[in-house]
Amino acid sequence: MRRQDTTGRAHDLVLYGATGFAGALTAEYLAEHAPKDCRWALAGRNTAKLEQLRGRLVKIDPACAELPLLRADSSDADALHALAAGTRVLMTTVGPYVLHGERLVAACAAAGTDYVDLSGESEFIDRMYLRHHATARATGARLVHAGGFDSVPHDLGVLFTVGLLPEGVPVRIDGFVRSNATFSGGTLASVLNAASRPVAMARAARERQRAAPRPAGRTVRAPLGPPLKSRETRTWGVPLPTVDAQIVARSAAALERYGPDFRYRHYAGVQRLPIAVGGALGAGALCALAQVPPARRWLSGRLEPGDGPGPERRARSWFKVRFVASAGSRHLVTEVAGGDPGYDETAKMLAESALSLAFDDLPETAGQVTTAVAMGDALTARLQEAGITFRVVQE
Repeated sequence: MRRQDTTGRAHDLVLYGATGFAGALTAEYLAEHAPKDCRWALAGRNTAKLEQLRGRLVKIDPACAELPLLRADSSDADALHALAAGTRVLMTTVGPYVLHGERLVAACAAAGTDYVDLSGESEFIDRMYLRHHATARATGARLVHAGGFDSVPHDLGVLFTVGLLPEGVPVRIDGFVRSNATFSGGTLASVLNAASRPVAMARAARERQRAAPRPAGRTVRAPLGPPLKSRETRTWGVPLPTVDAQIVARSAAALERYGPDFRYRHYAGVQRLPIAVGGALGAGALCALAQVPPARRWLSGRLEPGDGPGPERRARSWFKVRFVASAGSRHLVTEVAGGDPGYDETAKMLAESALSLAFDDLPETAGQVTTAVAMGDALTARLQEAGITFRVVQE
C-alpha cells in the first residue's frame, strides 16, 4: 500500500449526485458546516439543476456562490475519471448503486481518491470488493460503502460498545433498531432493485467469501438470529437481513480489539408482537412482489426518485439503536440515537465521513474498508459533536 499525494488537487471534496433528494440535503449540510477553507464542489449530470441548487445554498452561506459545478454522467467513464482525479475525497448519493455506481468506484480506486457512498446494497459492495479492492490497496484509496444510516450507527455503535468491554474474551452483541421514519423514492428504488436480485446477491456473497482473507486465530460471526424477546430493550427482536450486520462483521474481522470470538446479531426492535409478525409478513410480500417486473414497476411508481419526506415530517422522525452486549463478566446496554435517520442524519453522516477522510488524522489503511476501520473514533467524535448521541444505558 502506498498512498498517493493528493494535496495538490483542485478540490478537497466533491459531492456527486448533489441534486437528488439525499444529495441536496448533504449539500445543505456542507454549506452550513464545512470548514471555511474546505475546497468543495457539486457534481452531477444536469448543470441547470446544479445551478439551481447552488442558488439555494447561497442563502445558507453567500460564499457558496463560488462553488464549482462539475458535470459528469454515471455512464461516462472518462468524465468520472476526471472527476476522481481532481479531488481528494469523492462522495456519491447516486443509486441504485448496482446499476449506476461501479464506474465511479473504479475511477476512485485507480486515482487513489478516497470514496464514500450511501449504498446498503450487499451485492454492489461485494462486487466492488472483488473488482476494485486490490487496485485501491495499491493506490492507497479508501473505498467506504454504507456511509449513511446503512450502516454508520450500527458499525460505530458496536465499535463504541466493544471499547467498553474487557479485552481477550468472547464478545456477544445484539443490536435492536427502532425508528418512526419514512423513506424517499430513491430509497424505494434501491430496496426494490436489491430485492429483485436474490440469486445475483447470493452469488456475489459466495465469491467474496472465497476471496476475502479470514482473521488468523480469531472467529467472527454475524448470523441471522432467531426472533426473540429482549428483556433489556423491552422489545420483540425481528431478524433484519440488511447489510448492517455484514459491515459490523467486516470491522470485527479487521480489528483485533473485537476479541478472539465475536458474534453480532441484528434486529428490528418492535414493542408489540402483532406488529413484529405483520412487519415480517409485509417484508416477505415486498420481496415476493419485487421478483415480478410489472409489480416492481408499479411499486416503484408510488414514489419517484427525488421525492421524499418534507422538513416537517423529517423533524418528527427519530432513530434509536440499542446494543445488548456481554464479554466475560461484563454486561451492558449502549445506545446510538438521533433524528431523521434516512435523510437529515444520513446527510450528516455522509458529509462528516467525507470531512473525516479529508482532514482527520486517521489510521493507515486502504482498499475497501468500513467506517469503523477507516475513521473509527474520529468519526464518532464528529457525529457526537453534530448531535448524534453515543451513550451507556445500563451497566
